[in-house]
Amino acid sequence: MRLEWIDDILAVLDSGSLARAADKRLLTQSAFTRRVRLIEDSIGATLFDRRRKPVSLMPGVQALEPELRELSTRLHKLRHTLKTASDRANKSLSLVCQHALTTTVSPKVVRTLTENDAISVRVRSGNQDECLLQLISKEVDFAIMYTISDGSARDLENAFEAKTIGTDILIPVCAPAMREELVGETVPAIVYPPDVFLGQVFSRLVAPRLPEHFTIISRAETALTLAMLQYALDGIGVAWLPYSLAANPLAEGQLVRVDDALPAQELTIRMVRLAAVQSEFSEQVWQRLARQLQSI
Repeated sequence: MRLEWIDDILAVLDSGSLARAADKRLLTQSAFTRRVRLIEDSIGATLFDRRRKPVSLMPGVQALEPELRELSTRLHKLRHTLKTASDRANKSLSLVCQHALTTTVSPKVVRTLTENDAISVRVRSGNQDECLLQLISKEVDFAIMYTISDGSARDLENAFEAKTIGTDILIPVCAPAMREELVGETVPAIVYPPDVFLGQVFSRLVAPRLPEHFTIISRAETALTLAMLQYALDGIGVAWLPYSLAANPLAEGQLVRVDDALPAQELTIRMVRLAAVQSEFSEQVWQRLARQLQSI
């Protein structure tokens, strides 16, 4: 039983004739008459009493008016709900951020996208390799990642399109009481695993620039920058953290910078997507973010 058939029957009930019902349904009388015959043929029952002029519904059908009206209301509501859900799905966006950027940058991205439009944003978090894999498998639309200006991103740009949206710096920080321990030959530190992006940045670009008299002693290892931040706050060791993540504890005096004694490393924040034809909606979002997230 189609919704438009129920509405046709109710139109006859409300107007009292096929001619007036046709006007209400914005059809010619002949087209409405053909549709009435189609309804009867499909159901296999006579719904209209053609012995009377004007043609009217059979008494048994008229008795079903309450059920027909309730069913029409429910089906119209269901159709509206399905359409709304479809529209919302068409205005949804998935993005993945490196762990630290999920905390520092993704709130600005979500605010930018949702402040004026009814866009639903799904945010995931992962290491750089995980971010790229999710892009390749089309699980997400965009990725927001750190890169470094040493030529290592060249291969990335062959398969992906990227826009620079800001900069950051990986700085050594520690609890104030630990600052005095840096006068010795060993540096108690919280380190990244060597297979994650920031661990590779440290081993390739930071460790070679450590003063010769310093030796890093690993007190803990974690790929999660939020965990590393907490370990540093607890005085476990020196941590190399993105400044954007450590800014508040530094301002409050809970942490101190020690990049006067230990090397830091500049980072670039980039928004990345597959180098492929994009939908109109995706392209609009990409350009909007590129404009509004400059120099975050």
